[in-house]
Amino acid sequence: MLTLILDGLALASALAAALLWWKASGNTVRRISLTEEIDAQDFNRIVIAMNRSQLLNRRAALATAVSALAIALKFAHDMVVPG
Repeated sequence: MLTLILDGLALASALAAALLWWKASGNTVRRISLTEEIDAQDFNRIVIAMNRSQLLNRRAALATAVSALAIALKFAHDMVVPG
């Protein structure tokens, strides 16, 4: 029973990590030309885009850590309780 729970947790967290990293990769910061002047609103948009990407990457890293922990716990359980 425990192995099924750990397998489900590993699967769900791996899928969550993949989804979060896919969403984070979709956030692009627009390029500016040399003649364009950057005002405060432009600067704020750039910072917000970078912050959102960083937040999604942090969540994806956490989901990956949970997935790896679940798999490690499953392996440890299988070593202690054979069959």
